[in-house]
Amino acid sequence: MRRAIWLILAGILLFVGGCAITTAGALLWARSALTRPGEATLPPPGSPSTSSSSPTPTPIPPGVLSEARALEAAFISVYRRVSPSVVHITTRATAFDLLRGPVYQEGTGSGFVWDTEGHIVTNNHVVEGADQIEVILADGTTASATLVGADAYNDLAVLRIRVPREKLIPVTLGDSSQLQVGQWVIAIGNPFGLDRTMTVGVISALGRTLELSDRPLGEVIQTDAAINPGNSGGPLLDLDGRVIGINTAIRSPSGGSIGIGFAIPVNTIRRVVPELIARGRYPHPWLGASFFEITPAFAQAFRLPVDHGLLTVQVVPGSPADQAGLRGASQRVRTRFGDVFLGGDILTAIDDRPLRRVDELVIYLENYKRVGETVTLSIIRDGRPMTLRVTLGERPPG
Repeated sequence: MRRAIWLILAGILLFVGGCAITTAGALLWARSALTRPGEATLPPPGSPSTSSSSPTPTPIPPGVLSEARALEAAFISVYRRVSPSVVHITTRATAFDLLRGPVYQEGTGSGFVWDTEGHIVTNNHVVEGADQIEVILADGTTASATLVGADAYNDLAVLRIRVPREKLIPVTLGDSSQLQVGQWVIAIGNPFGLDRTMTVGVISALGRTLELSDRPLGEVIQTDAAINPGNSGGPLLDLDGRVIGINTAIRSPSGGSIGIGFAIPVNTIRRVVPELIARGRYPHPWLGASFFEITPAFAQAFRLPVDHGLLTVQVVPGSPADQAGLRGASQRVRTRFGDVFLGGDILTAIDDRPLRRVDELVIYLENYKRVGETVTLSIIRDGRPMTLRVTLGERPPG
């Protein structure tokens, strides 16, 4: 009996041992099957898995990086060359309050050196009404400035300071007729009093018209370069460091930059500034007539021969338009919308440029013509087309 028990136990041990040997062999086989010649083995327990490792960053192509660095170098170069020409303008004006008496108001803006004679160019609205004007140069020199001349219509003004000539570094002027939408531009000025701040953007649009309270300001540059209060009067530059405009206004519900800024083009500056230096004012070309814009509905209602154009309402006696023979309205018709003046010549074009709005006529005369030059008016009189030659006069003050 005892012998039988021992035989049974021995059989069990042999069976278990055989299973263990078989299992160990299976594990060794499985490991060898997962490892092929030339392949990595599985990572040991506790090591980081391949799925959680960070991907290798893709290197920037050398060409892209070199182009970016070239653009960066251009920005740096423009700032180094032009920022010494940018000035900080501070103004002080006195207003009278019935309760408090004299109240002193201070303002700030930007400008740039025009020449080594001490002339500084800025916006008219920066210095308008100021009793005292100071100019701070890039090296910290502060000088009292006098107003040489101003033109409210084009929002330009010229100051003069008395400092050593070696402190004055004039800007270089570009040509705004060669500008293109999309090209890089740089603004340098003093937003919120932060001296010689540079911002960068592109030309967003050309030929914009700013509708000011009393006049249109045409052929304006639009840019997304950040322009804020204090930038007014500072230069807008191209990548060669040439002035292509003077930063003038922004459109913003908050009062700060939202990427819609405007600059007066440099060709306007070229035209106006020398006159301000020489005369203290700019002579504006003038026809001497007032007009009403014709719409298709108006033309249909009053049976006019054209759907668009400018109906001559009044001609100033003795004006260039009067001397050329332009005729104003001959009758007044009362309507529920107000008085309508009829019978005058219909102006359809000036120098072969079609006209639909009064603004188009004003902007053309202001930006492309000067006092003493001659323009050709295309008109319709009594249903017949005609042309008149008009020698432009100077617009009376006021």
